[in-house]
Amino acid sequence: MIERLRARDAASVLRSVAMTESSSTRLARDIRSHIPPRADVLGFVELPASDALVWEAAVSFLGVRNNDRHTIYAYAMARALLDLLPNADAEVVRSAILLHDVGWSTVAERDVLEAIAPGGGRHELVRQHEVEGATIARAVLTNLGRRSEVVDEVCSIIDGHDTRSAPISLEDSIVKDADKLWRITPDGLDVIRGWFQLSDDETLRLVCARVHESLFTEEARAIARGFAASAAIDLAPQRVRLPDRSASLR
Repeated sequence: MIERLRARDAASVLRSVAMTESSSTRLARDIRSHIPPRADVLGFVELPASDALVWEAAVSFLGVRNNDRHTIYAYAMARALLDLLPNADAEVVRSAILLHDVGWSTVAERDVLEAIAPGGGRHELVRQHEVEGATIARAVLTNLGRRSEVVDEVCSIIDGHDTRSAPISLEDSIVKDADKLWRITPDGLDVIRGWFQLSDDETLRLVCARVHESLFTEEARAIARGFAASAAIDLAPQRVRLPDRSASLR
């Protein structure tokens, strides 16, 4: 306890010292009074209580293929798309995206990556995760007391979210797009690089080739272009050659 207090006090002293003199990379005054509360910030995503209950029920089924990370970021993408497509049923979309991959828990872990690997794939396992996922989702949502029409629509979306070539509704389009958008986020690129043991450049090229043309909404295409452009600049020689000034910002 004493050591933690000493460490906290030392950090406080360092912050105080750092704020005594301005430089081109550090302002010597506190600007926190100008930061708005979370509720007033456009795009600041948090799970409301109703979604948190679905997440807590789903997460025990998301232990394979980094599906827990994938799902929570895909949820964020769905929330962003819902802001841009307000005619969609938000309850259906949010529930479906949180539960869309729970069916992978029924597939042997050694087979999961082979099921989705480029140049191969196991369609029957992809289909299995959809069918079993819809069954799990129905049990979860029914247990939570969700309306039967919501449960039915969510299950219809999950049962085909990967193998169905055309969306059956606006809500289905959003779920499909949010699912794929994760791949091109920083988290998605990091996970996929590890799955297939690729370089940063190879990962970005693979993901871009498989994401851009598979999206259904213009809003998702714009989001994907932004993520791709930023990731590409991270690899550009002009960016790579810039000096690392991160130490001066700490």
